[in-house]
Amino acid sequence: MHDKKILLKETEIPKQWYNIVPDLPHPLPPFIEKETGKPGVGIVPKIFPKAIIGQEISQERWIDIPDEVREIYKIWRPSPLYRAYRLEKALKTPAKIYYKYEGTSPAGSHKTNSSVPQAYYNMKEGITRVTTETGAGQWGSALSFAAGVFGLEATVYMVRASFDQKPYRKTMMNAFGAECVASPSNRTAAGRKILAEDPDTKGSLGIAIGEAVEDSLESEKTGKKANYTIGSVFNHVCMHQTVAGIETQKQFAMVEDYPDAIYGCIGGGSSFSGLFWPFYHDKTSKKAPKETQFFAVEPTACPKVTRGYYTYDHGDTAKLTPLVPMHTLGHDFMPAPIHAGGLRYHGIAPTISVLAQEKQISTIAVNQVDAFDSAKIFIRSEGIIPAPEAAHAIKAVCDDARKCIETNTQKTILFALTGHGFFDMTAYDEYFSGKLQPYEYPVEKVAESMDKLRKLYPWLNDVTKQYITSCKQ
Repeated sequence: MHDKKILLKETEIPKQWYNIVPDLPHPLPPFIEKETGKPGVGIVPKIFPKAIIGQEISQERWIDIPDEVREIYKIWRPSPLYRAYRLEKALKTPAKIYYKYEGTSPAGSHKTNSSVPQAYYNMKEGITRVTTETGAGQWGSALSFAAGVFGLEATVYMVRASFDQKPYRKTMMNAFGAECVASPSNRTAAGRKILAEDPDTKGSLGIAIGEAVEDSLESEKTGKKANYTIGSVFNHVCMHQTVAGIETQKQFAMVEDYPDAIYGCIGGGSSFSGLFWPFYHDKTSKKAPKETQFFAVEPTACPKVTRGYYTYDHGDTAKLTPLVPMHTLGHDFMPAPIHAGGLRYHGIAPTISVLAQEKQISTIAVNQVDAFDSAKIFIRSEGIIPAPEAAHAIKAVCDDARKCIETNTQKTILFALTGHGFFDMTAYDEYFSGKLQPYEYPVEKVAESMDKLRKLYPWLNDVTKQYITSCKQ
């Protein structure tokens, strides 16, 4: 009988994170300050600890993981790699399917891989409170846990749609000792402005980010400085997630296998990056035994890479952050009320944008009904209820596995099961009751947002051409 779970010992928790930046096809374009249209970091030094800023701009390939962080990682790491025998049987595929399961963490997802070091570095620099945003609640729960571990207060601005759909995520954050506030709120100028325009708004991640950033900036006036923390997109977050990919490499070595294809869902891009970056390093260092392909899967309701524009845009609706070089739907993006599948952020990690531009990764968009259809097959074969976000990757994996039947190919497929879906029963209920509808974000709305962005910053096209388009040549 073959082992279903491939397990590592605690002594094999990685001692370093992998930083992809030195191995990218070309350097990342710089951030741009909105006031000048020139490269600059804007408010970043005011809201992040020095250690995190150092990691964000680091050109070092390997970054040491502090012992204190590894000690907390032991609570759930190493996480298991599963061979999906029963899913393979259900699909009748000759493919071998594996998934790295991050749902064993205290918050139930991959997010704790970065929340723990972020809380640690803030604690080391004397910060006593941290702020953040959360969409589906995974990052908010993860930061709440990590803040509690290191004795910090935490204020989490949760997108109103999820705040209403998932009341027990708020309870979970409270249990860890954090405060959870529905966004937009009356606590910030950014929130009050949005509520004045639309009192019934369900919010967005861009709005929640703006509130959390404003809270951090305004806290300086109180004499009790709070720092901002972010759950995805930035380099340091993606780098922290590589503990998953590095473990997975060791686990594949144990069963003498190696992936032909790696799939992951993308909202901001951190979970997918954490899994595939170490395998990308195998490729660039000529160590890979196969020409592994990397597939990022996003929802048709928020198709930032497949339908968005690769340009400069704010990471938040309030336009407090510098402009980030990324694929975007526009910082004014508002998720459709019928979108229940998560992954609702308007932008993406700059590293993902570079790799997509250079055709080092492929991007697929799937609708939420197809994602839940595949989740149902996974649940009834593997016995784990996946987070709706990960269900998008499962859909793409099932499609690939079915193609292997047609071609009689025994390829090895790996995907990131980012967490469990125990807090997503409202979405599953809508699906099983037939209320969930497929939705595609209109291309007209993307074009409209881009027109507004260009009018806001008349120099945008020139800056994009100088720092982003020129890199293609």
